[in-house]
Amino acid sequence: MIKTEFRTIVSEIPHPDALKMADRLAAVESHSMHGQLPVVWERAEGSSVWDPWGNQWIDFTSTIFVANAGHGHPTIVDAIVRTAQKPLLHAYNYTTSERLDYIEELIRVTPSYLEKAFLVSAGTEAVEVAIKLMRMNAMARGKRRSVVVSFEGNWHGRTTGAQHLSSNADQRSWIGYEDPGVLRLPFPYPWMPEAMSNPKLFFHESLQRELDAHGWTLKDDIAGFMLESYQGWGAVFYPKDFVKEVELVARDVGALLVFDEMQAGFARTGEMFGYQHYGVQPDLVCCGKGASSSVPLAFVLGSGYLLDLPSVGSMSSTHSANPISCAAGLANLKVIENEGLIERARDLGLQFHSELNSIADMSPAVSSIQGIGLVAAIITNGLGDMDASAIATEISWECMRRGLLVVHTGRESVKLAPPLTIDQAAMAEGLTVLRQVIVDVTARHS
Repeated sequence: MIKTEFRTIVSEIPHPDALKMADRLAAVESHSMHGQLPVVWERAEGSSVWDPWGNQWIDFTSTIFVANAGHGHPTIVDAIVRTAQKPLLHAYNYTTSERLDYIEELIRVTPSYLEKAFLVSAGTEAVEVAIKLMRMNAMARGKRRSVVVSFEGNWHGRTTGAQHLSSNADQRSWIGYEDPGVLRLPFPYPWMPEAMSNPKLFFHESLQRELDAHGWTLKDDIAGFMLESYQGWGAVFYPKDFVKEVELVARDVGALLVFDEMQAGFARTGEMFGYQHYGVQPDLVCCGKGASSSVPLAFVLGSGYLLDLPSVGSMSSTHSANPISCAAGLANLKVIENEGLIERARDLGLQFHSELNSIADMSPAVSSIQGIGLVAAIITNGLGDMDASAIATEISWECMRRGLLVVHTGRESVKLAPPLTIDQAAMAEGLTVLRQVIVDVTARHS
């Protein structure tokens, strides 16, 4: 049993009734939706999550990088309630003040080269839009082909186009064919000496090898480069020189530079967008998750020319610009600005990573700490007869039992992403729990 300022554990964890609820859900819902830690969410506020039986966790997940402004932020709740009570729950593509106000503010607070937005419901939908725009632009330029270049290990969603960009052959095997217009290049991981010693050369050699294998050229065949701003599974950033070289090549051959900002956007890394750490200017930016800190909202940002390539009515979505989502998105932007969440993520992130690196230094279970700002990943090592993935899973479960929620990836990483509004004392308590868990797991298997 645990009772502190930010944690309360008053029952067996997982709670027996939580397991019963999971069984009932599994009987009526596709099991593809399952696999998370067995915690029943009853209420979430700030950086705290409660179940129906009085247990309270410190949240280091923000659900899944969504609640950047914190769970149930009053400003966002009020905006949602106000719109619902009009009542105005849906308006298709008809004009609403919520839609206008949100998009105008979104364009105002983002870089000037991002002139227009196209709103959708989910991140993978935004990626599909970006693929379409890259290929339409290549056609407009008279390119021979419209090949999209992606990077191994990046993740862009579960729809057909998005999964074609993924390097995980098993997860895209259901499609039944390989998109001939996709090239996948190796990612420059920090543990790859050949990538770190000369990132520019690593990129050029990898790209040329693939082009030669297909008989393609950069100028005639490449439509664009799609980069996840950091690798989601492990919060792994690219070397800055690598990304700047990608930008130079794209500009030189009339290809587009596109960033998938689902996990990185909206102040998470100490910048409005994660790509800003690289000092580059993308043509398209795909956003979701933290865009509203709550309800479904995603979009693509870009120049007026690119966003207007599709003809009127040829690219729309049933729930695009839903008035409740737009109201929540506008409130989220206000919270980010008024509460200084970009600066807060930057400042708290320094403390966060300092403590995480201290934890890593004292345990052979930790290979490295990745991330910037208030996103991090603990990359694990195997211990004894346990492989790295099993160690990460055990750390995740032990944290849950002690009142701390972390992101269980199912592979050799534990991801951490507390709400950017988290109380500094709550963050410190969560890190203390994490330290002790890693100490105990290390001792258990050493």
